[in-house]
Amino acid sequence: MFSRHWAVVLLASLSMLTAAPAAWATDAAPAAAAGTRIPIESFFENSSFSGAILSPDGRRLAVRVAPGGQRVRLAVLDLASMQVKVVAFFSDADVNDFRWVNDQRLVFDLADRQLAQGALRYGPGLYAVNADGSNYRQLVTRTDVRQNKRAILLLPWNTFLLESIGDQQSDDVFVTQPEFTRPGEVNDLALLRLNTSTGIVKTIAQPPGTRNWLFDKQGQLRVAQVRNGAQEEIHYRDSAEAPWRTLARFDAYSGGKDAFTPAFFAPDGALYVHARHGGDKLALYRYDLEKNRFDDAPLAASPDFDVQVEMLGGSGRLLGLRYETDAQTTQWFDEKMQAMQKQVNALLPTSVNSLSTGWRSATPFILVRSVSDTMPITYRLFNSETGSLSVLGSARPAILPSQMANKDLRHYKARDGLDIPAWLTIPNGGAKKRPMVVLVHGGPWMRGSWNWNAESQFLASRGYVVLEPEYRGSTGYGQHHFQAGWKQWGLKMQDDIADGARWAIAAGLADPQRICIAGASYGGYAALMGLINDPDLFRCGIDWAGVTDIELLRNGSWGGYSDVSEHYRRYGMPVLIGDPVKDAAQFRATSPLQQAARITQPLLLAYGSADQRVPLPHGRQFYDAVRKTNAQVEWVEYATEGHGWALPATRYDFWQRVETFLDRNIGPGSHRQ
Repeated sequence: MFSRHWAVVLLASLSMLTAAPAAWATDAAPAAAAGTRIPIESFFENSSFSGAILSPDGRRLAVRVAPGGQRVRLAVLDLASMQVKVVAFFSDADVNDFRWVNDQRLVFDLADRQLAQGALRYGPGLYAVNADGSNYRQLVTRTDVRQNKRAILLLPWNTFLLESIGDQQSDDVFVTQPEFTRPGEVNDLALLRLNTSTGIVKTIAQPPGTRNWLFDKQGQLRVAQVRNGAQEEIHYRDSAEAPWRTLARFDAYSGGKDAFTPAFFAPDGALYVHARHGGDKLALYRYDLEKNRFDDAPLAASPDFDVQVEMLGGSGRLLGLRYETDAQTTQWFDEKMQAMQKQVNALLPTSVNSLSTGWRSATPFILVRSVSDTMPITYRLFNSETGSLSVLGSARPAILPSQMANKDLRHYKARDGLDIPAWLTIPNGGAKKRPMVVLVHGGPWMRGSWNWNAESQFLASRGYVVLEPEYRGSTGYGQHHFQAGWKQWGLKMQDDIADGARWAIAAGLADPQRICIAGASYGGYAALMGLINDPDLFRCGIDWAGVTDIELLRNGSWGGYSDVSEHYRRYGMPVLIGDPVKDAAQFRATSPLQQAARITQPLLLAYGSADQRVPLPHGRQFYDAVRKTNAQVEWVEYATEGHGWALPATRYDFWQRVETFLDRNIGPGSHRQ
């Protein structure tokens, strides 16, 4: 049965301490009046409940909440007494990353949700506090110590939290200290062990060039991923005193038959890695350290998706594995966890429900994180003894799932026969030749998932079919699909997107006269190239933070700072995007900046003045070029915003512009037949 007792107790306690509104932990928001549009703010406000973690012994729950739009604070719920205490709250900052150090102690850093990237003046810092609020300590300064004499005993600002020390009772965590040659360019990366009670640090020896680490459950560094020019190397040692030995060496970007990525050490000490092992899909394998080879059979695999696995451990055993296919999947080995998963799924049959416990839980409490295509992330507590399930909070409490649109994974064929997955969101009421937005994901080396997405749901709430193609080059669908996108910016990658729009027309889903293409970053680039390559198909375009010229991305930004690393420029871009000399003609032909005169459709452009990934000159120079021959271009520049909109006010303004732009060009106000 469902129980609200815990939620009411938690809510009452937080309300008393933080003046939280009464609706903070409810299951559903009030329904919008019939015929009215759901407010933009409901989709794009900051999360009010943004995380929960059980302590290793399962006796306490740490939660990150921002009741009533206030600053994000860290609170601890004692599960025996159901008493809650706010243990970290700042008037000028928000609690960001947090985790348990041990049963009694937490560590966390800070962010500022009221400032955009260009206005930030402080680092994240690092802090620790006990679960009862005692023994609070700042460990890392948020400013340069040369400018802050009071912080002289703290670690410098460029000290960042890595992870806790496994299942142990010390107060230690691991932190890193990157040495920057310029912002975003790391010259060296030190690894330190930090005591969160005393502030004492110890430098951990590692191979030169190490960029990633893997620790065993006793907190010993055992695996180091080393970057050596264009090569990636995996080094291993049998103990803290043993010498390092090389397990594998392969190209950092193109990989190879011996390529793998360390995943985790299981509680029994076995090393597990992600590898293709001669196949197309990434899977999880046990790595035999004596024979230096993978096991023949994977522990976790999918015929349709790459899997990257999170270990679920408890009581010194491997309880299960969690990974993404079309949605998040949990593979339990433990019979009790299997049974509890079935119980929770029966109570919550329309969502994906991820269960987690303390590492050595001594209580019946299970944390449940639920999400679906129509429901934002929601946290609950499950009592395995009583079978009760209690709401803790939702990331978007104003969203009512019954008002959201369903999202499905479909497939279509590209013109050369390649299978292209695509996420299709159909507005409530069905789709029959509706206006459509082709929403192109950024990256481009990433993928989508079956979950609630503010952008696609907002567009669907306005009556638009939303198609999100997983064009070639997208990750998660195997090496062949990924590699088919190499050096195909503006070419076959672009064809895949156009072929998706034509598939939707042929299926009777989209009105061929009312299709708009939109996206951010690489998605913005694809929106511009869609207008250039397929003017008969796309009636308008929306580009925010989009790349407008590959050479501009590679060589800097003609007056704008770029955080694209020199390593990626030198070794990654020639493999994935193209060689600046050999492919110069291709770069010109697929440059929206150099082809701007060919765009005649209505266009909305939005850029942040502080964007360091795609600096402002990408947008400004393209806007100057395209408006010479196109009077239907709208430009907006957001001061201090970076690569994406950090501030709710910016998101509200931008998506209001999108709504008006679409209504005018392909929506109810477009007058297209």
